[in-house]
Amino acid sequence: MKLKKDYNNLVENILNNEKFLLLKDDCHHGTNKYDHCKRVSYLSYIFAKAFKANKEEAARAGLLHDFFYGTRTTNEENSYLRHPLTSAINAKENFSISEKEIDIIKSHMYHYALVNRISPFTKEETIEYLQSYKPKDKESVIVCVSDLLISIYEVLTYKIRYEFCLYLIFIFNIIRY
Repeated sequence: MKLKKDYNNLVENILNNEKFLLLKDDCHHGTNKYDHCKRVSYLSYIFAKAFKANKEEAARAGLLHDFFYGTRTTNEENSYLRHPLTSAINAKENFSISEKEIDIIKSHMYHYALVNRISPFTKEETIEYLQSYKPKDKESVIVCVSDLLISIYEVLTYKIRYEFCLYLIFIFNIIRY
């Protein structure tokens, strides 16, 4: 209980912000971006506490790491490797955040870029991202790892289950006729 209260004190101004609340309207990994960001933020807070990192910076940057509107496929600006910059710009315009928190937000897709780097079809954008946005500190690594773990959890829990149910409905309708 004390843990949740401490966490909420660190992030309540962001959670209650009307522009941040708009993320509830954006679908993300089978859930909404608001809930995704809250999960990443809370896990980052827990990891920061466990690894003696800055809990406030990890929690706040974790909450703002996907602070952009629309999906990553609606326009190039929100692509997998460009949305961290968009999120950092939006966070800076709407909240009083430190340069370190901005760096954490910008580097949160490093895991994605690393995986893409081993592909024979690596784009120049991936190489630039790896060179420019490598996590510089514990908090950056924590948010990056938290985002990866929460994304896997959400895709397995929401998206795949949802798509599986749609396929079952489709199959049962074919069998019925």
